[in-house]
Amino acid sequence: MSNFLEQFVSDVKSNIPGLIAVSVSEVSTGVSYVSHSEKKDFDPEIASSFNLEVVKAKKSAIEALGLKSNIQDILITLSDQIHIIDVSDNGEYFIYLAVDSSKANLGMTRALLGRYKKEIVKEL
Repeated sequence: MSNFLEQFVSDVKSNIPGLIAVSVSEVSTGVSYVSHSEKKDFDPEIASSFNLEVVKAKKSAIEALGLKSNIQDILITLSDQIHIIDVSDNGEYFIYLAVDSSKANLGMTRALLGRYKKEIVKEL
């Protein structure tokens, strides 16, 4: 598993322009399996723990509304950053990604995350 996660971080670093930070966490426990930050003052594990609460709140809202949908991703746009919480199809894991909005291509980034999250479900 660790080789896969190391390769995942390497791929993200190579393929996602403007990368600030990335992590992969389990929804049920909040355990972060891997994290990486390009900035010393940006802790992706702390960010993931707060974003886990966002995922749980959205799941509760979906349930309260009686919707039959699952979360694909949650997009948070800040003035200079884009944060994406990309939830696996089975709802067990999420990738948290922060990128510099002036350098990132949102469409390409979301497409890559979609591919990566399918691989994560297979490997974890």
